[in-house]
Amino acid sequence: MENSPTVVGINRTQDASIAVARGESVYSIQKERISRRKHHWGRLGDLPERYLPRMPLLREPVDLVVECYSSDAEIEHLDAYHDELRESLDLRSDAGITRVSHHLAHIYGAFFPSPFAAAAGLVVDAQGSPARDFTERAPLPADAADLLEVGSYYACERAGGRIDCLAKQLWDGDWAHPVGLGCFYSLLTHTFWPEGEGNEGKVMGLAPFGDPDAHGLPDLEVREHEVFIPAAWMDAFAERGRYRHFVDGGGNFQDCANFAAAGQRAFENGLRRLVDWLHAQTGIENLVFTGGIALNCTANGILVRESPFREIFIPPSPHDGGTAVGCALYGQIACLGQQSDFRWTNDFLGPEPDATEIEEAVSALPGDLVLERPADLAAAITDLLESGRVVGLHQGRSESGPRALGNRSILADPRRPEMQDYINFEVKGREWFRPIAPLVLADHAERIFAVDRPAPFMQYAADVRPEYREAFPAITHVDGSARLQTVEPVNTPFLHELMTTWYERTGSPVLINTSLNGPGDPLTETPEQSIATLRSTHMHALALPPYLIRKREEPPIPGEGWERPPRPA
Repeated sequence: MENSPTVVGINRTQDASIAVARGESVYSIQKERISRRKHHWGRLGDLPERYLPRMPLLREPVDLVVECYSSDAEIEHLDAYHDELRESLDLRSDAGITRVSHHLAHIYGAFFPSPFAAAAGLVVDAQGSPARDFTERAPLPADAADLLEVGSYYACERAGGRIDCLAKQLWDGDWAHPVGLGCFYSLLTHTFWPEGEGNEGKVMGLAPFGDPDAHGLPDLEVREHEVFIPAAWMDAFAERGRYRHFVDGGGNFQDCANFAAAGQRAFENGLRRLVDWLHAQTGIENLVFTGGIALNCTANGILVRESPFREIFIPPSPHDGGTAVGCALYGQIACLGQQSDFRWTNDFLGPEPDATEIEEAVSALPGDLVLERPADLAAAITDLLESGRVVGLHQGRSESGPRALGNRSILADPRRPEMQDYINFEVKGREWFRPIAPLVLADHAERIFAVDRPAPFMQYAADVRPEYREAFPAITHVDGSARLQTVEPVNTPFLHELMTTWYERTGSPVLINTSLNGPGDPLTETPEQSIATLRSTHMHALALPPYLIRKREEPPIPGEGWERPPRPA
């Protein structure tokens, strides 16, 4: 690795992020984890002020920088960004600075880290690069220069690093006439929550409470690889006053849930048809699926169960935050002609933990917290969980994607009926209808959930088997589903040890897992941030191996002194 070139990949726009690739090692972090603003966009100053202090590898000599821009105006500052690179990084004398277009960055960050030698590739989001900025060959109409990519379809082969674009859906950017699955789901989301991006998961959680037939809305129009939005949907999106329940209490919950259910079903049906078309075009058995809409776990579960592809790989960072990894891999493979041995076997791509950070953080604990160092940390956490307490877990390198996978997680007992509401109301500060995800020991997953494969990245929903739904009420959504994560010792050794202790003690191989953050915050990155989250929420404790931090004055315990507030009508 020491002799391998160092490639820096930077996503300059939405969900801004940076990655460093050297040999088979990749490190990546999103700007939001440092700035504490969710979905924070890239701006000048990010490199010297945010990324360099957090990513030690950026201080070493750099052989190549690859940037990714999208459809916004940030690319207009290209010269200033390049000046900043030269001032901030130790660029070798022959180091290059190059650029990769948006969807191509997505597919590089999905296919090459996948387990496949060959795969069909699907990239779908609300909008990517304009055609004039494409850095790939693609079949395009003659007048496409100002059009934006909203869907891209590929045939990929690891041998020779081949990424062949078969087709693209393009859009003129006029929101009066949107096209594509990404635009559709964005409009659906903004009908309920107009304040900004990042609320798509709320729609997905809301939909199972509704009747998809209640509004009589049609499916989307799918013509081969292109998706069009019928006029009936555009008329419905214009009725925002009807769906303001989550903004100001207007309308009613059930009407919103019905509309979300109709939108989710139309989205799922449209995605099915795109995937069927791509399979028919390529005849390849494997699919890599990425782009913002690949975060829709309900639709992903349908693809896993019902698509014509034998195997499907979705990277743990399919959204724009993952394109920095795609940039770095593009630099290794397409620019430097190297083979990349990086595989996305886990998502712990954050910087290596600094032991001095933990020691400094625990030595400065405020008086309302108590520091312990248990001889058996897994057993001590199990004691707390078994007694109904909610415990944060901060360890190792942080997750690069939006899912907490055991290194920045909140854990709790899924057998307690009150626990979902306690976490939603008292810890996360979010809507009552939001589902809570489970961890499950991999050896027990198929017994409890309708799954036939590992789910290490919490990317798809599966049914909780009917005989276990009453046993695990806090992780079973209203439709009987759950967005599970399977746990094995190879990638998460301490989490596996903890869950094994929990299972041996309680007979339950399942725990609640939700992201370690407070209301409106991104995942925590540093020990100080995790300690602050413990203090500002009604979590009971925080594990910061080898330490356990508890509150001197504990919040109430779900089912023992805490009663669920009434759910809004």
